[in-house]
Amino acid sequence: QVQLVESGGGLVQPGGSLRLSCAASGNINSINAMGWYRQVPGKQRELVATATSSGNTNYADSVKGRFTISRANANYTVYLQMNSLKPEDTAVYYCSAQLISQNYWGRGTQVTVSS
Repeated sequence: QVQLVESGGGLVQPGGSLRLSCAASGNINSINAMGWYRQVPGKQRELVATATSSGNTNYADSVKGRFTISRANANYTVYLQMNSLKPEDTAVYYCSAQLISQNYWGRGTQVTVSS
């Protein structure tokens, strides 16, 4: 079993920044990809950003140019630097990890962008 723990969420004003962190632990041999997704009540969970072990990244169009995903592979850690935050970024942000044949999810961290 793999556990993912997110941190760094909170309340921030529009235009502000937050950095989310996620650390994976447990029965891990390797993680192919890690990423961030977000979800608001009544809406489908959506991809925010992902990063593979080889360094490939992808972002949702809505966050390109504002968010940056990075990984510390040796520590099974992924970060999401969020800049120029908008109220529509408000959501629960979930960390994900793709192992060889299984995907794991964290419990989520709340990000609220409001004045």
